[in-house]
Amino acid sequence: MDVFPAPALAMVETMRAAAAAQPQRAIAFQGAPGANSHRAAMEWDPDALPYPCFSFAAAIEAVEAGEAACAMIPIDNSQAGRVADIHFLLPESGLSIVGEHFLAIHHALMATVPAGPFRAAYSHPHALAQSRAYLRARGIVPVAHADTAGSAAWVAEQGDPTIAAIAPALAADLYGLRIVEENVEDAADNTTRFVVLARKPLDAAALGGRPAMTTFVFEVNNVPAALYKALGSFATNGVNMTKLESYQKGASFAATMFFADIVGAAGEPAVDRALAELRFHCKDVQMFGSYPLARERG
Repeated sequence: MDVFPAPALAMVETMRAAAAAQPQRAIAFQGAPGANSHRAAMEWDPDALPYPCFSFAAAIEAVEAGEAACAMIPIDNSQAGRVADIHFLLPESGLSIVGEHFLAIHHALMATVPAGPFRAAYSHPHALAQSRAYLRARGIVPVAHADTAGSAAWVAEQGDPTIAAIAPALAADLYGLRIVEENVEDAADNTTRFVVLARKPLDAAALGGRPAMTTFVFEVNNVPAALYKALGSFATNGVNMTKLESYQKGASFAATMFFADIVGAAGEPAVDRALAELRFHCKDVQMFGSYPLARERG
């Protein structure tokens, strides 16, 4: 806990104490209070108790240990691409995806003073990437920090008028900073997709017939055209694949894993047929669950 900047520690301790008393209501997230993951958690469940963690791994571990009912983890941003290393964290965790949430991301430049010039701006690498053009135009050097709200707390702690933070406007209120400019992201439609992780997957009854997504990873057999044949499982059964990302497994660079999202839920005939065919062409398929669709694809 002591890795959070001092201005954030009291809030972290208060939130964690409340969550410890009612872990069934707690949502773990990465970042200091006021981070976008905090905002996403409270949008998804306004009655939840926020449980701030310093890293994505710590947020997942809080769920594994029963300290929180679920975790809110960002995985994709419309500007900067992949956010968290969920490809590596999720398979090892044994957790399931039980929901998704899309959050409109708006960043503010904040500091201890109302105006610059500033020599540097601190924030999470993705927030800096989402504000790249804004910073370049003003000659402000981007400096990576563990998270957006944490960077605001750190700037408040330093008290240096030549540095700023890029964070949600809420962070300025929490840490006593002045907002220099709002909406400094380079694209007005800047959006992050989050997934909600829990210890148990949703069953068909919990989905209630609603449109659903299913997420999984797979490793194809080491034969020619294996990926082509694997993907054909979905084409021939009319199942829409909306995400496919590759990543290396181990240091040999001989085994490639694929992280995928499809529209539909396990238990639906077309989805079950597609997954059965997929397994025929794969060394391994690991399912992460089916969950309600938060935004239409296509």
